[in-house]
Amino acid sequence: MRPNHAELLVVNGVNGLLIGLNADGTQKSAKFISGIGSPPGAGTLFGLATSSSGLYFVNDGTNTLNLLSNPL
Repeated sequence: MRPNHAELLVVNGVNGLLIGLNADGTQKSAKFISGIGSPPGAGTLFGLATSSSGLYFVNDGTNTLNLLSNPL
């Protein structure tokens, strides 16, 4: 869950999108969060963790842990 929001964040490993879902399961928002792959982020995103600083995610395309300060 995203702190201070009623939103579940997930990544789609096929199309590279970070997706925000409402409590009823409807999609609230979507955003590409990596420039690696085609489309950006495809096959590279996993391992989400939220913090007061933002959203941490693993980018397998660059083998790095990244911080996204403004997720959605």
